Amino acid sequence: MPYVSTADGTQIYYKDWGSGRPVVFSHGWPLNADAWDNQLHLVASHGLRAIAHDRRGHGRSSQSWHGNEMDTYADDLATLMDTLDLREAILVGHSTGGGEVTRYLGRHGSARVSKAVLVGAVPPLMLKTGANPEGLPIEVFDAIRAGVSADRSRFYKELAVPFYGFNREGAQPSQGVIDAFWLWSMQVGVKGALDCIRAFSETDFTEDLKRIDVPTLVAHGDDDQIVPFVASAPRTAELLKDATLKVYPGAPHGLTGAFEREFGDDLLAFISR
Repeated sequence: MPYVSTADGTQIYYKDWGSGRPVVFSHGWPLNADAWDNQLHLVASHGLRAIAHDRRGHGRSSQSWHGNEMDTYADDLATLMDTLDLREAILVGHSTGGGEVTRYLGRHGSARVSKAVLVGAVPPLMLKTGANPEGLPIEVFDAIRAGVSADRSRFYKELAVPFYGFNREGAQPSQGVIDAFWLWSMQVGVKGALDCIRAFSETDFTEDLKRIDVPTLVAHGDDDQIVPFVASAPRTAELLKDATLKVYPGAPHGLTGAFEREFGDDLLAFISR
């Protein structure tokens, strides 16, 4: 399997499909690159090179004890970009992956990047603070930590339901989607999973967003139960120099069903601009 090695010896797994202009996908917590398979296939089928990696601690990458925080996640992405010598890349990040993309651009710049896409992404800051009153209270994230620590298998099965909006009236839950979410989630090590909760919830991306100088699509469902819309997408778009905000009415956090198809169309349209 293809891997790149980081400065601290962590092995980062990646998949690399198709050829052409590179589109690089960063996944959400607690998943891995497989969560992007439909989008990878979509862009590769349209003459593009589709690349996605497993974040350290997740999937097939090393379960490192250290480095499970946003600076190192961004540096790992930079190692992948540099090792593959990617140029004019489009970076796409979902949820925690949106934070990873944002920190990469804030920390490493856009020399290798032409556009970015943030979908259901955690920036600017998820945690409620005096300066961020619309964020979620720390107790929400403490409960996530408790769930992972106590019975992670049960917790992930239950988390999949609001993640994909299957608890909403009229929703048609897919057991296959829930099972896939559980399978991917069970591949993240407990240490990496717990550290990543702090990384996605407590990292402030405000200054990173201000540094981003490439066109950025900010896409978010307004019924997102994981990364609430009001404290994320609109504020992110306001902080960016060149943002297009796309709101999906009634859409959940996870990419599924009609939301997934609409996002795929929007992604291809944004790439082709």
